[in-house]
Amino acid sequence: MRRFLKWFGIIAGGLLGVFLVLLVVLFFVGSQKVNRTYDVQLAPVAVPTDAASIARGKHYAEAVGVCQVCHGQDLAGPVVAECKDVPCTGFSDDPVFGKLMPTNLTSGRGGIGGVFTDDDYVRAIRHGISRDNKSLLIMPSEQYNKISDEDLGAMIAYLKTIDPVDNELDESNLGPLGRIIAVIAGGLLPASQIDHSAARAPSPVVGVSAEYGGYLAEACTICHGDQLTGSKVPGNERVDAPNITLGGAPGDWTKSQFVTTLRSGMTPRGDLLDPRFMPWNRFNQMTDDELDAIWLYLQSLPAG
Repeated sequence: MRRFLKWFGIIAGGLLGVFLVLLVVLFFVGSQKVNRTYDVQLAPVAVPTDAASIARGKHYAEAVGVCQVCHGQDLAGPVVAECKDVPCTGFSDDPVFGKLMPTNLTSGRGGIGGVFTDDDYVRAIRHGISRDNKSLLIMPSEQYNKISDEDLGAMIAYLKTIDPVDNELDESNLGPLGRIIAVIAGGLLPASQIDHSAARAPSPVVGVSAEYGGYLAEACTICHGDQLTGSKVPGNERVDAPNITLGGAPGDWTKSQFVTTLRSGMTPRGDLLDPRFMPWNRFNQMTDDELDAIWLYLQSLPAG
């Protein structure tokens, strides 16, 4: 028995040592990813100033890109005191994992609106890169990278017009655990997941079509996964985003039921969707044509 315990202790100690060494290696690799700088050649994006384009940018930011889910109703970032009691998307203040603070997008005190140039917006939204050329944290730029030049320009035009709100927030930063996870979960550092030199796809033809629906549904992949077959909700790993292909819900819904659910948040089974995890209260601002296009796209997908 003594011999057994001795060897057990040696093996357990060895395994523990290997595990600790692995954690240290992952920490340093994650730190290198966090501190990596990117030298990206930005493709020019025309930013309009007319009222119609600004209105289009507002619609895209609120109904399609759902920027308010993380950045708050007034786009001024979270109210930290409230996020302590109610889960806020993209928010974390944990010394082990790290501090994640969605940015104040306005020109008020603590906001970026007064200092960002058009290129800064393009770099952040399309490439997930901050002004210091490092990756932003938990910014869905993998999806926003596919926004057309026209919609991106309109969205930037809108962001430059929003009312200033004073809200000074701490800078986001990953702690030891966050840096270890970043080695595996690339979404924490979106800039590391994007091919920054890839040619731009042609702008989609706006209309009630599966093709345009796929363009609009790109934001859905943030939670539902690349193939829309279900995934964990980013920042809320205990919540599952369901399969929304024909193999799941709304696979057996009618178009009317799908539209009603996106408009009201109430599923055909009578379940009210939680807007913290499924922002139907943002998507319900889409036009009928946009929802019809998304429906056609979902119907065109293979059952996952």
